[in-house]
Amino acid sequence: MSYRWKLTIEYDGSGYSGWQRQKYGSSIQQSIEDAIYSLGGQHVNLHAAGRTDAGVHALGQVAHFDIDRNFTEKSIIEGTNTKLYELGYVGIAILNAKKIQNDFHARFSAKKRTYCYRVVANRQAILAVDENRVWKIKKELDTDAMQKASQYLIGKHDFTSFRASGCQANSPIRTIDNIKIITYRNFHLVNGQYIEIWVEAKSFLYHQVRNIVGNLVEIGKKKYPPEKMKELLTLKDRSKGAKTAPAEGLYFMRVDY
Repeated sequence: MSYRWKLTIEYDGSGYSGWQRQKYGSSIQQSIEDAIYSLGGQHVNLHAAGRTDAGVHALGQVAHFDIDRNFTEKSIIEGTNTKLYELGYVGIAILNAKKIQNDFHARFSAKKRTYCYRVVANRQAILAVDENRVWKIKKELDTDAMQKASQYLIGKHDFTSFRASGCQANSPIRTIDNIKIITYRNFHLVNGQYIEIWVEAKSFLYHQVRNIVGNLVEIGKKKYPPEKMKELLTLKDRSKGAKTAPAEGLYFMRVDY
């Protein structure tokens, strides 16, 4: 008899080649699969709610796998975490494990995915604590302009201007449910801004969130007016937009089912 397990996973993507198993380089998927094999003696295939890129972090990634052996929730959580440590896979933790019906699929059953992109702005000093965990920008950002610009993206649109050239999705049409920008002034910083950009949607194009953030930051620097975002949607041309925001500021926060 086969049992299906749903995992909630936290990881620091620094030093990993991303979620998906790669021919070369360590991936989050391979690390957890190796740990489960070490625990139960059976090769499993993890299916994730979202395949994060190299350097991207997660606080609430969800994945599922099937295994013949009947474990308890406690043994899956504690056992897998112990094996991850023993195998030297650092920065990965199983937060929760739940036995679930076999028709559940971590990717295809998802109703909404939430990402958060973190920026430290108006910061001249090096990052002693947040290195590889935020995008550091020396200039102060106009977050009111960024919030205004972000609202042009709410709803169903052609996001060609925000998809990477390597995107394999059949259609550039996506629906963004919400974008929220939160600023924490002087949050463990001196005369600085700690900014979180939250984006919610059922699904995303390749690099869509990072490309949105890259354009929002340029608007925050006042290089472009907020209306630039509406223009980019109309142009449907990735080359007309700003550079892609770096991977280290992006966090996969939550999946709703």
